[in-house]
Amino acid sequence: MRNVKLSKLWDQLHSSYWFIPTVMAVVATALAFTMLNLDRTGKVDIDYWWVYTGGADGARSLLGSVAGSMISVAATAFSITIVALQLAASNFGPRLLRNFMQDTGNQIVLGTFIGTFIYCLLVLRTIHGEGDGYEQYVPQLSVTVGTLLAIISIGILIYFIHHASTIIQASYVIQNVSDDLHSAIERLFPEKIGYGEPEYRQGVEEIPMSFEEEALPIRANGTGYLQAIDDEELMEIACKHNLLVRLKIRPGKFLIQGSDLALVFPGKKVNKKLTKQINDAFILGKERTEQQDIEFPIDQLVEIALRAISPGINDPFTAIRCIDRISAGLCHLVQRDFPSPYRYDKNKKLRFIAEGVDFQGLVDRAFNQIRQYGKSDAGVTIRLLEAIAAIATYTNNSKYQASLHHHADMILQDSREELSQEQDRKDVEESYYQVIKNLNNDDNNKDWD
Repeated sequence: MRNVKLSKLWDQLHSSYWFIPTVMAVVATALAFTMLNLDRTGKVDIDYWWVYTGGADGARSLLGSVAGSMISVAATAFSITIVALQLAASNFGPRLLRNFMQDTGNQIVLGTFIGTFIYCLLVLRTIHGEGDGYEQYVPQLSVTVGTLLAIISIGILIYFIHHASTIIQASYVIQNVSDDLHSAIERLFPEKIGYGEPEYRQGVEEIPMSFEEEALPIRANGTGYLQAIDDEELMEIACKHNLLVRLKIRPGKFLIQGSDLALVFPGKKVNKKLTKQINDAFILGKERTEQQDIEFPIDQLVEIALRAISPGINDPFTAIRCIDRISAGLCHLVQRDFPSPYRYDKNKKLRFIAEGVDFQGLVDRAFNQIRQYGKSDAGVTIRLLEAIAAIATYTNNSKYQASLHHHADMILQDSREELSQEQDRKDVEESYYQVIKNLNNDDNNKDWD
């Protein structure tokens, strides 16, 4: 439970525009007090040419100018960021806004400007001239650091201008989502995990015959998207109460309060306390995340592709890029073992049965909608078949091959009905025959680099 909740907390902080700027503002405050203390104690030798040696008026003017310009630049940077978010929502879909919110570069830019502003204000208030009723005091080292922060902020501004124009490019957005997909595959589908077919059958045989009659449902206490399930916490609960738990939902699905989360056997042990404990192992949120949801980055790539081939945008090249990234992810995925739904305790006793994803379902999510909306575009149709042909070279699993064959057949059938030009239909058929050739090749199952 600790790791899952910490991961959710970090995801929330990483997706906010206040966390990193707040941290940097705190650091700037600490830096200001530290430098002022060094100036007062005189423990640091400041007899260098680059240290500020002017009077109080000059120091005030310098820090005032820096503070005023920083808050103005911060407001401008924030405005540009909002415009970028609006462009992302309209061009790539509102689901992609979360990716932009997680952009660390923008957060650091805002934090730098705000931190410099706060530092200059804190140092500015300590400067006294001869006519102020106090003994003249100019924290020379602190003013020098303020000047250095201003120079750094100029460099950050230049970076921001480049970064803001980069993150709204389709290639950048697609690459980021693709990276999320590969990261999710690495995290959720380790190379050696789960069980082979004999263990699957063994798991089925270990389910009590009276499970359906005696098991009672655990119902959800809240409404929202299931972002993660704490497997370790569920295992501890099942072992502690000697239970067998069958999950009825998986991460990424939408839960309605009162809907079934799991079936617990024996049902006579179900009470309010146990219901709360099991509910606490299910992490709900307002939106989907890729933390335990492999379908989410696939859906994001599909959404970008569908918007690209819509009549209002008509950008098949972006759709083709999305298909390329989806095929790369599925080529990676077919070389991984899907986790067994049957989870055992240390004594090899079946404790809970997960609701997992399968390759066929992921392929359906990846290709069905693009095929349906892009069937009148020869370029998109051919690239879909090329993607399936590429995936076929990385697997010799008969179930995976059957699923790929099924999608290739549907794409071919749609092309015969929707493409008006004979040459386009012939090009599609050539790509289809390449798929069949790759599916029938016994030398498949290449290693992933």
